[in-house]
Parts: sequence; structure tokens; C-alpha cells
Amino acid sequence: MKKILAVTGCPTGIAHTYMAEEALKAAAEKAGIEIKVETNGAGGVDNAITDIDLASAMGVIIAADKDVNPNRFDGLPVIEVPVKDGIHKAAALIEQITSGKVPIRKSDKNDTKNSVSPSNPIDVKESMGRQIYKHLMSGVSNMLPFVVAGGVLIALSFLWGIYSADETNAQYNEFAALLMKIGGQAFGIMVPIFTGFVAYSIGGRPGMVAGFVGGLIANMTGAGFLGGIIAGFAAGYLMLYVKKWLDCLPRSFEGLKSIFIMPLVGVFVIGAGMYLLGGPIATINNAMKSFLESLQSANPILLGIVIGAMCSFDFGGPVNKAAYVTGTMLLGEGNFYFMAGVSAACIVPPFVIAFSTTIFRDKAFTEEERAAGMVNYILGSTHITEGAIPFAAKDPLHVLPIMMLSSAIASVLTFLSQIQVPAPHGGFLVLPLVNKPFLWVGCIFAGALIGAILLGLMRIHQNRQLAIKDTV
Repeated sequence: MKKILAVTGCPTGIAHTYMAEEALKAAAEKAGIEIKVETNGAGGVDNAITDIDLASAMGVIIAADKDVNPNRFDGLPVIEVPVKDGIHKAAALIEQITSGKVPIRKSDKNDTKNSVSPSNPIDVKESMGRQIYKHLMSGVSNMLPFVVAGGVLIALSFLWGIYSADETNAQYNEFAALLMKIGGQAFGIMVPIFTGFVAYSIGGRPGMVAGFVGGLIANMTGAGFLGGIIAGFAAGYLMLYVKKWLDCLPRSFEGLKSIFIMPLVGVFVIGAGMYLLGGPIATINNAMKSFLESLQSANPILLGIVIGAMCSFDFGGPVNKAAYVTGTMLLGEGNFYFMAGVSAACIVPPFVIAFSTTIFRDKAFTEEERAAGMVNYILGSTHITEGAIPFAAKDPLHVLPIMMLSSAIASVLTFLSQIQVPAPHGGFLVLPLVNKPFLWVGCIFAGALIGAILLGLMRIHQNRQLAIKDTV
């Protein structure tokens, strides 16, 4: 029996991945169609699609913001969309894939984007911006575990004192020094990991080799994350060009080409390029860092508003990730204030939902929404912003501004209070590492309570309007 195959994946692999899975399964069940969904989550690939599945597939839906190896679906009708479309447009995707009007995915790796007629509900043609975003998110999703693990271990070492890893200081502790060394190694390779996987997303394994080396040199020269972005894209597209240039060689040279020629050319060209560009990029990097740090001191209110709005604008999307990665980079430079504001802003949205569904329990929310609100207490406490997505998706024009305002308030209060958070993730689990833990929680709850009241009042007003319409 023919069935639909689907693949879901988001940069962090925590929430969007599984929300899209559930939405697609529900839409397929409603349509009476069998579906198998492969999830590319933080813990790896689950329910992997096999060759047997491919043989019985009527088409494939790829709802992902990261590389999910789409080349395996060559020769099948394929729709490629952002993961958010898998959540919000699942029924339309199911309808489209069963219509028989979806083009066959071509085997040429450079021609991986399909197009359909404008009348179709989902446009699967990917723009250049969409492609760049997917490559960036592939790097971010693979970098995050290193950032979190390394950053938290470094932060834990501070429990014995800020100088506990320094053998010459009275605060020195052998175990703290071990934590600092392990965490420092994991945290220190985040740029090479990011760069390597950006290049891998573009040019495959040869690209990853050149990209990883480019990232190491970006670290060495001080070019940092900005240098890593340049090296990643340069390595990926260079390897695509070199591969095309070497396609004229006989098949017997395949091993020599992939193991010797391509890595050699890639590592030399990207390595030499990054040594030449590292200095100028480092200057730009330092200027950006200095600007953010000066803004943090001179105008913390403006910085808090910007950071808060970014973190709640798309709940784990590219704008949110831009703020988070900036905080991570500054954290690596020893700036713990910026991450405090970013973390607070990311934690607020789930608490807005949790508090609002509790305060306005029977007046504004359904039983299903109240149950989802309880879960957001846990999600908020563990820094998982995506818990607010189902509520925001129902009414984005009203809910998003409330979330952005709430996060901005929490972020501003955090900056004004000079709170430091040395860990890049973990939510309230890392409270022992925060310099003013109770005040930080107070800043977060203040922003969340204001948002919760606004959300509850807005829902009450909407319910009254609906009741009036029903009586007319």
C-alpha cells in the first residue's frame, strides 16, 4: 500500500521537530492516509526511513530547517518546506502530496529545489535566502550541544570561586580545574563545529573537512563566529565547484578525488584565505563586541528591548537564534551579563502562558489550553521557549506583541540589575551559578506576569466578542 513519507527537523531538535511530526500525523489520519514520519531531533534520528519505505512511497514531505539528507529521495515527488509549515500547514501539505502534481526530485545535487504552480497551497521552491538559512541552521544545530555542555561545565567550575581553576590562586580546586579544562575544550571548538557543518550542508564531507580547518583558523586569528560563517560558506561552495571540475575524471579515480585531491585543495585554499582574512575580520568582530558591551553599559534599556523582542519574535527561529548565538559568543569572551538578558527573554514566553492559564483559568481558556499551560511551567523552567508556539500560532497578531513586550521587560530588568549568568542554557537548573539568582527569577516573573495579565484580558475580550456575535 502506498504511503506518505515525511521528515521533520529544527535547529535545536527539541520542540518544532516533534510538533511538526504530530501535526502531519494528525492531518494524514484525518485524510485517511498512511504516513511515516522520521524525526531529526536533538537525540538523533528516530523512526528512520528505510529502503522498503522508499519503495512504497507516494511522495515525501520534508519539513525541516536543517540538513536531513534529502538526496536519498531522488526520483520521488518531494515537497521541501520550513518546519513551521509542517506545523501550521500540515493539511495543505498532505493534500498537495496526494494530488499527484508535485515534481519529481532530480538527482543532480545542485538542483535540489522543486517548483510547483502558483495555484498550489504550498510553494516548495526555495529562495537563496531560504537555502542560506538552512545551511546556517545546520551549523547551529550541531554546534549547540557543544556550547551547552562546555558552557555549563565551565560555569560549574565557578562554584568553587571565580579563580578556582588557577593553580596560583588561593581559590584553586583540582576538580574545578578539571571541569574548566573539559568545558573549555568543548566550548572552544564551537566555531569549527559550526563552520564544518555549514560547509557539510553545502558541499558534503569534503566541504566539512575544509570548513572545520577554516573554523580552527578563525578561532586562532580571532575572527570568531563571523569568520566561521565566511569560512563555512566558502568551503562548501568551493567543494561544489571542485567536484564539478573533477567530474571529468574516470570513475577509477573516485577514491583519489574524494580522499586526496578535494580535501587537499579545500584545506589549503580555505586555510590560506582565513589566514589572510582573519585579521580584518577579527577587527570587525572586536568592534561589534565593543559596541554591544558599550550599549550594555550606556543604554541597557534599549539593549534589553531589542534582545527581548528578538528572543520572542519567532520562538527558536532565526531571529531568536541570532540573539542567542550573540550571547553565546560574548559568553565565550567572559561577558556573563549579556547571556543573563538573553536567557531571561527566552524563558519568559512559556511562563506567560503558564501564569495566564492559571490566573484566568476558567474565564479565558479551554480545558485543553489549561492542560498545555501546566506543561509550560516545566518548559519555562528549563529554557525551552518553544512551549509558547501553539498559543502564538492561533493568534500571532495579538500574542506575539505581548510575548515580545514581556521578554523585553524581563531583559531590561536583568540588565539594570547587573545580573550575570555564566551558563548558556538550562533555565532555572543553573540558578546556583547565577550571581543574583532570586533577583533574576524576580525579573523573569515580573515580565511574565505582565504578559500573562495582558494575554488573559485579551482572551476575555475576544470571548465576549464571540459571545455577542453568537447572540446576534
